[in-house]
Amino acid sequence: MDEIIINCDLGEGIGNEEQLMPYIQSCNIACGGHAGNRETIEKVVELAVQNNVAIGAHPSYPDKENFGRVSLSISEEQLINSIQQQLNLFQEVLTKKGASLHHIKPHGALYNDIAKDEDLAMTFLKAIGDYKNEMGIYVPYKSKIARKALQDGFRIFYEAFADRAYNDDLSLVSRTLPNAILTNKEEVLKQVLHIAKNDSVVTINNKIVATDASTFCVHSDTENAQEIVEFLYNNIQTATIG
Repeated sequence: MDEIIINCDLGEGIGNEEQLMPYIQSCNIACGGHAGNRETIEKVVELAVQNNVAIGAHPSYPDKENFGRVSLSISEEQLINSIQQQLNLFQEVLTKKGASLHHIKPHGALYNDIAKDEDLAMTFLKAIGDYKNEMGIYVPYKSKIARKALQDGFRIFYEAFADRAYNDDLSLVSRTLPNAILTNKEEVLKQVLHIAKNDSVVTINNKIVATDASTFCVHSDTENAQEIVEFLYNNIQTATIG
């Protein structure tokens, strides 16, 4: 089994970055679409550098009102322009701080939409094309974006969610439903290890469905995110021995 990388979405106004950074290996920093601005990006990038955490950009639909968690019907040109503006701002900060971009992870509804919609996936890849040779993309297993990215020569990292329950089709259980978010640290560890060891996940209906992941996300707005990442940090390696 390969090394398990824990990532967090940061710079989203929660304010717990200092508490989370020591226990994660990778982060995805909001860059103005759903949350964040130059000041927050600079702060989180500095923390990531100090803690030797891989830095990722976390672009979104341009929709702070809904925190990027609602699908937007906007033109291809509008979406490309927004994503590129977000990434340009992010790159300016990285250059200023002498840091490098490790990956891009789309946020929220955009992440889910490009997983299912091939045309939208192609639009997203067009928007980030300038970064193809310098970073990878965090994508869900067996998604449209994963397939198109590989076809177009992008490097990808399959991602799974440590703190979210799965439906049988590998989509995430809606946040509006009970049991959608996993907050029990032992259950989170159990899900991460099951996916890592067995290349499958136990769904909300108790079915075992094939999947793959090299990085696992804990959302920074999960109520006990710090407790979860600290527990994973202290238990993953010992739990994976053998």
